[in-house]
Amino acid sequence: MLIHPWDAPRDDAEWQHWLAAHDFGQLAVNGPPGEPPHAQPLHFAYDAGRGEALTHLARPNPLWADLSARPEVVLSVVDDYVYVPGPWQAPPDIPAEHGVPTSFYAAVQLRCLARVVDDPAEKAELLNRQMGHFQPEGGSAPAAVGEEPYGRMLAGIRGLRLEVVGVRAKFKYAAHKPEEVQDRIVAGLTTRDGTRDAAAREHQLRRRGVWSPAT
Repeated sequence: MLIHPWDAPRDDAEWQHWLAAHDFGQLAVNGPPGEPPHAQPLHFAYDAGRGEALTHLARPNPLWADLSARPEVVLSVVDDYVYVPGPWQAPPDIPAEHGVPTSFYAAVQLRCLARVVDDPAEKAELLNRQMGHFQPEGGSAPAAVGEEPYGRMLAGIRGLRLEVVGVRAKFKYAAHKPEEVQDRIVAGLTTRDGTRDAAAREHQLRRRGVWSPAT
Protein backbone atom coordinates (compact mmCIF):
# COMPACT_ATOMS: atom_id res chain seq x y z
CA MET A 1 0.00 0.00 0.00
CA LEU A 2 1.49 3.30 -1.13
CA ILE A 3 1.28 5.95 1.59
CA HIS A 4 2.09 9.52 0.62
CA PRO A 5 3.11 11.88 3.44
CA TRP A 6 -0.24 13.71 3.22
CA ASP A 7 -2.17 10.44 3.61
CA ALA A 8 -0.24 9.15 6.63
CA PRO A 9 -1.89 9.19 10.08
CA ARG A 10 -0.90 12.05 12.34
CA ASP A 11 -0.10 9.60 15.15
CA ASP A 12 -0.99 6.11 16.38
CA ALA A 13 -4.07 7.44 18.15
CA GLU A 14 -5.66 8.38 14.81
CA TRP A 15 -5.62 4.91 13.30
CA GLN A 16 -6.31 3.20 16.64
CA HIS A 17 -9.42 5.32 17.16
CA TRP A 18 -10.64 4.47 13.66
CA LEU A 19 -9.87 0.76 14.03
CA ALA A 20 -11.81 0.56 17.29
CA ALA A 21 -14.99 1.21 15.30
CA HIS A 22 -14.05 -0.90 12.27
CA ASP A 23 -13.79 -4.48 13.44
CA PHE A 24 -14.41 -6.47 10.26
CA GLY A 25 -11.61 -7.15 7.80
CA GLN A 26 -9.74 -9.76 5.82
CA LEU A 27 -6.98 -11.98 7.16
CA ALA A 28 -4.33 -12.69 4.51
CA VAL A 29 -2.46 -15.97 5.10
CA ASN A 30 0.34 -17.24 2.88
CA GLY A 31 -0.60 -20.28 0.82
CA PRO A 32 1.73 -23.10 -0.25
CA PRO A 33 4.51 -22.23 -2.74
CA GLY A 34 2.98 -21.52 -6.12
CA GLU A 35 -0.49 -21.02 -4.68
CA PRO A 36 -2.28 -17.73 -3.94
CA PRO A 37 -2.75 -16.59 -0.33
CA HIS A 38 -5.89 -17.21 1.67
CA ALA A 39 -8.12 -14.16 2.19
CA GLN A 40 -10.48 -14.84 5.07
CA PRO A 41 -13.23 -12.30 5.92
CA LEU A 42 -13.81 -12.10 9.68
CA HIS A 43 -14.82 -10.09 12.69
CA PHE A 44 -12.07 -9.37 15.21
CA ALA A 45 -11.56 -7.50 18.46
CA TYR A 46 -8.50 -5.23 18.53
CA ASP A 47 -6.90 -4.59 21.91
CA ALA A 48 -4.58 -1.59 21.67
CA GLY A 49 -3.33 -2.05 25.23
CA ARG A 50 -2.13 -5.60 24.58
CA GLY A 51 -1.16 -4.97 20.96
CA GLU A 52 -3.19 -7.88 19.62
CA ALA A 53 -6.32 -8.77 17.71
CA LEU A 54 -8.53 -11.68 18.72
CA THR A 55 -10.65 -13.83 16.46
CA HIS A 56 -11.69 -17.43 15.84
CA LEU A 57 -12.63 -19.64 12.91
CA ALA A 58 -14.27 -22.99 12.35
CA ARG A 59 -12.00 -26.00 12.77
CA PRO A 60 -12.64 -27.24 9.17
CA ASN A 61 -11.35 -23.96 7.69
CA PRO A 62 -8.70 -24.79 5.04
CA LEU A 63 -6.20 -22.16 6.12
CA TRP A 64 -4.97 -23.85 9.33
CA ALA A 65 -2.13 -25.92 7.83
CA ASP A 66 -0.69 -22.94 5.94
CA LEU A 67 -1.14 -20.69 8.97
CA SER A 68 0.87 -23.10 11.11
CA ALA A 69 3.63 -23.25 8.48
CA ARG A 70 3.73 -19.45 8.00
CA PRO A 71 2.33 -17.59 11.01
CA GLU A 72 3.19 -14.18 9.51
CA VAL A 73 -0.15 -12.70 8.43
CA VAL A 74 -1.77 -9.39 7.52
CA LEU A 75 -5.12 -8.26 8.87
CA SER A 76 -6.49 -5.67 6.42
CA VAL A 77 -9.38 -3.29 7.08
CA VAL A 78 -10.77 -0.81 4.53
CA ASP A 79 -13.82 1.43 4.87
CA ASP A 80 -15.17 4.98 4.49
CA TYR A 81 -14.44 4.71 0.77
CA VAL A 82 -16.07 6.83 -1.92
CA TYR A 83 -15.61 7.62 -5.59
CA VAL A 84 -14.63 11.23 -6.27
CA PRO A 85 -15.62 12.50 -9.75
CA GLY A 86 -13.00 14.25 -11.85
CA PRO A 87 -14.65 17.71 -11.90
CA TRP A 88 -14.55 17.87 -8.10
CA GLN A 89 -10.77 17.40 -8.20
CA ALA A 90 -9.93 19.88 -10.97
CA PRO A 91 -7.33 22.52 -10.00
CA PRO A 92 -8.58 26.10 -10.20
CA ASP A 93 -6.61 26.84 -13.41
CA ILE A 94 -7.93 24.01 -15.62
CA PRO A 95 -11.37 23.15 -17.06
CA ALA A 96 -13.53 21.08 -14.71
CA GLU A 97 -13.82 18.31 -17.30
CA HIS A 98 -10.04 17.83 -17.16
CA GLY A 99 -10.08 16.92 -13.48
CA VAL A 100 -8.82 13.47 -12.53
CA PRO A 101 -11.24 11.17 -10.64
CA THR A 102 -9.97 9.22 -7.66
CA SER A 103 -10.96 7.13 -4.66
CA PHE A 104 -10.99 8.22 -1.05
CA TYR A 105 -10.63 5.59 1.68
CA ALA A 106 -9.31 4.77 5.11
CA ALA A 107 -7.20 1.64 5.51
CA VAL A 108 -5.27 -0.07 8.28
CA GLN A 109 -3.07 -3.10 7.72
CA LEU A 110 -1.84 -4.95 10.80
CA ARG A 111 1.16 -7.19 10.24
CA CYS A 112 0.86 -9.92 12.84
CA LEU A 113 2.29 -13.13 14.20
CA ALA A 114 -0.55 -15.59 14.61
CA ARG A 115 -0.84 -18.00 17.50
CA VAL A 116 -3.48 -20.71 17.27
CA VAL A 117 -5.47 -21.28 20.45
CA ASP A 118 -6.71 -24.83 21.07
CA ASP A 119 -6.82 -25.00 24.86
CA PRO A 120 -10.55 -25.06 25.75
CA ALA A 121 -10.26 -22.67 28.69
CA GLU A 122 -8.19 -20.20 26.67
CA LYS A 123 -10.67 -20.43 23.80
CA ALA A 124 -13.51 -19.64 26.19
CA GLU A 125 -11.62 -16.63 27.53
CA LEU A 126 -10.91 -15.44 23.98
CA LEU A 127 -14.58 -15.78 23.02
CA ASN A 128 -15.69 -13.87 26.09
CA ARG A 129 -13.32 -11.03 25.27
CA GLN A 130 -14.73 -10.91 21.74
CA MET A 131 -18.26 -10.98 23.10
CA GLY A 132 -17.42 -8.13 25.46
CA HIS A 133 -16.29 -6.08 22.48
CA PHE A 134 -19.25 -6.79 20.21
CA GLN A 135 -21.95 -7.07 22.88
CA PRO A 136 -20.97 -4.73 25.71
CA GLU A 137 -24.64 -4.63 26.67
CA GLY A 138 -24.50 -8.36 27.45
CA GLY A 139 -27.49 -10.55 26.77
CA SER A 140 -25.60 -13.77 26.02
CA ALA A 141 -24.32 -16.42 28.41
CA PRO A 142 -20.54 -16.55 28.90
CA ALA A 143 -18.54 -19.32 27.28
CA ALA A 144 -17.22 -21.84 29.81
CA VAL A 145 -15.65 -25.27 29.41
CA GLY A 146 -18.18 -28.04 29.94
CA GLU A 147 -21.07 -25.67 30.54
CA GLU A 148 -24.14 -24.88 28.49
CA PRO A 149 -24.86 -23.37 26.09
CA TYR A 150 -21.45 -22.96 24.45
CA GLY A 151 -19.19 -25.48 26.16
CA ARG A 152 -19.89 -28.25 23.67
CA MET A 153 -19.20 -25.92 20.75
CA LEU A 154 -15.63 -25.08 21.76
CA ALA A 155 -14.29 -28.20 20.05
CA GLY A 156 -15.64 -26.94 16.71
CA ILE A 157 -13.52 -23.80 16.60
CA ARG A 158 -9.91 -22.71 16.93
CA GLY A 159 -8.97 -19.34 18.34
CA LEU A 160 -6.43 -16.90 16.94
CA ARG A 161 -4.35 -14.39 18.84
CA LEU A 162 -2.75 -11.99 16.37
CA GLU A 163 0.25 -10.21 17.88
CA VAL A 164 0.71 -6.92 16.05
CA VAL A 165 4.33 -6.42 14.96
CA GLY A 166 3.80 -3.65 12.39
CA VAL A 167 1.15 -1.22 11.20
CA ARG A 168 0.53 0.57 7.92
CA ALA A 169 -2.31 3.08 7.93
CA LYS A 170 -3.65 5.48 5.34
CA PHE A 171 -6.31 8.18 5.24
CA LYS A 172 -6.63 9.24 1.58
CA TYR A 173 -8.77 12.38 1.67
CA ALA A 174 -7.03 15.04 -0.46
CA ALA A 175 -5.15 16.64 2.44
CA HIS A 176 -2.56 17.97 -0.07
CA LYS A 177 -5.07 19.66 -2.38
CA PRO A 178 -5.59 23.46 -2.48
CA GLU A 179 -8.26 24.74 -0.12
CA GLU A 180 -10.53 25.70 -3.02
CA VAL A 181 -10.46 22.13 -4.33
CA GLN A 182 -11.09 20.68 -0.88
CA ASP A 183 -14.07 23.00 -0.44
CA ARG A 184 -15.48 21.78 -3.76
CA ILE A 185 -15.06 18.15 -2.75
CA VAL A 186 -16.74 18.75 0.61
CA ALA A 187 -19.65 20.44 -1.17
CA GLY A 188 -19.91 17.59 -3.63
CA LEU A 189 -19.98 14.95 -0.91
CA THR A 190 -22.60 16.93 0.99
CA THR A 191 -24.87 17.33 -2.03
CA ARG A 192 -24.49 13.75 -3.25
CA ASP A 193 -25.02 12.34 0.27
CA GLY A 194 -24.46 8.76 -0.87
CA THR A 195 -23.34 5.75 1.10
CA ARG A 196 -20.20 6.64 3.09
CA ASP A 197 -20.14 10.24 1.77
CA ALA A 198 -20.72 11.66 5.25
CA ALA A 199 -17.88 9.58 6.71
CA ALA A 200 -15.52 10.64 3.90
CA ARG A 201 -16.47 14.29 4.37
CA GLU A 202 -15.79 14.02 8.11
CA HIS A 203 -12.33 12.59 7.43
CA GLN A 204 -11.54 15.33 4.95
CA LEU A 205 -12.62 18.14 7.26
CA ARG A 206 -10.84 16.56 10.23
CA ARG A 207 -7.55 16.14 8.38
CA ARG A 208 -7.25 19.63 6.95
CA GLY A 209 -3.88 21.16 7.76
CA VAL A 210 -2.17 17.86 8.63
CA TRP A 211 0.34 18.33 5.79
CA SER A 212 1.96 21.09 3.82
CA PRO A 213 4.93 21.06 1.39
CA ALA A 214 7.05 22.70 4.08
CA THR A 215 6.52 19.89 6.61
